[in-house]
Amino acid sequence: MSRKLRHSNYFLAVTAVTLFTLGVLILWLASLRIPALEDIAERRIDQSTKIYDRTGEILLYDMSQDTRRALLSFEDIAPYVRDATLAIEDKNFYSHNGFQWTSFLRAVFVNLSTLSFSQGGSTITQQVVKNSILTKDKTPTRKLKELILAIKLEKVLTKDEILSLYLNEIPYGGTIYGVGEAAINFFGKPASNLTLAESAYLASMPKAPTYYSPYGPNRPELEARKNLVLREMLANNFISEKEYESAVKEKVEFKPRQNTGGIKAPHFVFFVIDYLAKKYGEDTVTSSGFKVVTTLDYSLQQEAEAIARKYGAINKENFNGENNGMVAIDPKNGDILMMVGSRDYFDKEIDGNFNVTMGFRQPGSTFKPFSYATMFNKGYTAETILYDTPIQFAAGCAPDNFVTDDICYSPTNYDGQFRGPITVRNALAQSVNIPAVQGLYLAGVRDAVATAKSMGIETLNDLSRYGLSLVLGGGEVSLLDMTSAYSVFANDGIRNPYNAVLRVEDAQGNIVDRNSLSPHRVLSEKTSRLITDILSDNAARTPGFGANSALYIPTRPVAVKTGTSNDYRDAWIIGYTPNLTVGAWVGNNDNRPMEKKVSGLVVAPLWHEYMVKILPQFPVETFTPPEPENPMDLKPILRGDPFTGGIHSILYWVDKDNPRGPIPINPSGDSQFVNWEYGVELWASSQ
Repeated sequence: MSRKLRHSNYFLAVTAVTLFTLGVLILWLASLRIPALEDIAERRIDQSTKIYDRTGEILLYDMSQDTRRALLSFEDIAPYVRDATLAIEDKNFYSHNGFQWTSFLRAVFVNLSTLSFSQGGSTITQQVVKNSILTKDKTPTRKLKELILAIKLEKVLTKDEILSLYLNEIPYGGTIYGVGEAAINFFGKPASNLTLAESAYLASMPKAPTYYSPYGPNRPELEARKNLVLREMLANNFISEKEYESAVKEKVEFKPRQNTGGIKAPHFVFFVIDYLAKKYGEDTVTSSGFKVVTTLDYSLQQEAEAIARKYGAINKENFNGENNGMVAIDPKNGDILMMVGSRDYFDKEIDGNFNVTMGFRQPGSTFKPFSYATMFNKGYTAETILYDTPIQFAAGCAPDNFVTDDICYSPTNYDGQFRGPITVRNALAQSVNIPAVQGLYLAGVRDAVATAKSMGIETLNDLSRYGLSLVLGGGEVSLLDMTSAYSVFANDGIRNPYNAVLRVEDAQGNIVDRNSLSPHRVLSEKTSRLITDILSDNAARTPGFGANSALYIPTRPVAVKTGTSNDYRDAWIIGYTPNLTVGAWVGNNDNRPMEKKVSGLVVAPLWHEYMVKILPQFPVETFTPPEPENPMDLKPILRGDPFTGGIHSILYWVDKDNPRGPIPINPSGDSQFVNWEYGVELWASSQ
C-alpha cells in the first residue's frame, strides 16, 4: 500500500470519528433539559438531614428546622462584605460574562484526570444558578447546564443583582442563610454596619460553614482564612494598607450561639455534623435528606445533663469551678454513648457553646497509667519498689537542691508527705507523684508518649516539649481522647477508635454508610490487666482516698483514676467497667484556677452519682485478673523487697531499659543514679 493511500485512509478514519463524535455531542446537547430561568427567584428546596439517637427513633436535630433568612437589597449590604466576598470567591466577577474559561478548563482537566468531578471552578454567577435551580451533583451534564444558565443569567440580571442574590442565599452553617441573618446571629448588627474584619469573617465561612464555624473546634483555621481574605482584598485593591493592618488587629466578638429550638444533646449533635461535613462535604450533609443514626444513648445523655447542671451549681459555690463536661464510651466497639460539653449549652456566661470534651487541657495524674503501662511493657511489675522521697530529677542540679525552677525539677506530692519505699501498685492507686516521675524515667518519655498515642491520645506530637513532668499532666489532651484511651484498658488492650455514627441512610432509606469495627491490639493482655487490677484495687487506694470514697462503687468492680492539674485549673476522673468507660472534667473555660482541692473532692462526686444511676442498665461483668508470676523468678526490688542486699534506689539493681537483665556493673553510669541514691539515703537516715 502506497504512503499516499495510507494517509488518505487515516484522514477518512479521523474525519469519520470526528463527525460521529460531533453528532453524538449535538444529540446530547439537543436532549439537555435546561430549567426555566424564571425559577431563579424560587430557591430550590433541599431535603433536610435529620440526626437520631441509636434507636433511630428519637430525633436529636433536624438540620433544616427553623431555617432563618433575611433578604436584603444590594444597598443594605456593607461594601466591605461585597468586596470581601469578591476577593476570595470571584475577583473578576465584574469583568467576566458568567464564567471564566481558565477556571472552567482547569476544573475539567482535574475532573477528567481524577474521575472524581470534585473541582468546581465556579464563578459567583454559576453558584447562584447551582444554589437556586440545579442539583448539587458535579457531573459533566450538570456543569454544562450551569455554564449555559450562567451566561443567560448575565443577560437578564445586572451584576449587582446577581451578587445580591448570592449574598442572600449562601449558607453560614446550621439554619443560617444569607449575609443578613449571619450578621444578626454572629455580630448582633445589620449587614449594613459590619466592619471590615467582621466582613472578612463572613466571607471566610461559606467555603465550609461547619468547619469554619466560630463555635466549633477550628477557630485557628477560621482566623487564618479571615486573614487570607484580607490579604486578597489588599492585593486586589479593595482596601488600603492602613485598612488591612487595622482589620488584622481588630478583636471581633462573636455572639454566643442562639438557642436552637428542639435540639437534643447539642454538643454531640454539632460534633456529629462536623464529622459528617468532613466526610461527605457541606452541601451533601445539608441538602441530601440523610437519616443519620448515631451512637448516642439518649437515656444516658439525659441523666448526664441533669447531673452536669446539678454539680455545676455545687462546684461553682464550693470550689469556684463553674463548668464541667462528661463523655461515655462503650469500650467493646468505641461507640460514644453520651457527650455533655458543658453544664449548659446555652449559658452565655460560661461560654457553654464550647465543647469542653474536645478542648485541650492538662490531665494531671490521669496520665500516670500510660507511663506505668509502658513500665510493665518493659518488664517491671506491680510490686516493683520505687522510693517516695525528696529527689532532684535534673541531673545537673545538686542532689540536695529540692527546688523546681527553669533548670531544676523536684516535684512534691499532693499531701506534702513522703512514704519511703512504695510499690508501683500503691503508688498508682494512691496517686503519689514522686514515684510516678521515677516511673516515667524508667519507662522513657518517648516510649510513654508512644503508648499513649497508640491508645488514642492524638495531641502529644512535639516530643521536645515534654520532660518528666509529663506524667503529672504536663501535656494537653482532650477528655474525649482520654476516655477513649482508657477504654483500651477496659477492653483488655484492644483499641476501638471512638465513633459517633452507626449508619447513614439516604432519602429513600438506602444505607449509604455503616460503621464497621476496626479493633486492633495496642497493649498486651498482661499489661492491661495489671493496670486495671491496680485501678480497681480499693484496698490499695484506701490510704490515699479512704475505704468508702467517691471512687468506690460497691455493687460491681470499677477501675478509676483521678487527676488534678497544676494550680488546680482542671479536675479529672476517668473510670471504667468491661462494658462502659466514663470520663468527667470540672474547671473553668477561661482557665481560672479553682479552690485548692484534689479531684477526689471536686469531680469524683459528680462521676460517682452518674455511675451509680446508670450502671444498673449494664450487665455485671468482672475484670479478668492478671496471671500471677513466681516472685522467686524476680529480683527482690521487682517482687516488693526493698531491703535484701542493702537499701538502694532501683537504679542500683536494674538497667532501666532491661529490668530483668543483669544487675548493672556500674550503676553510677546512669545520669539519675546519684540523685536517686541521695534521696534513698536521706530516707534511710531518718529511719
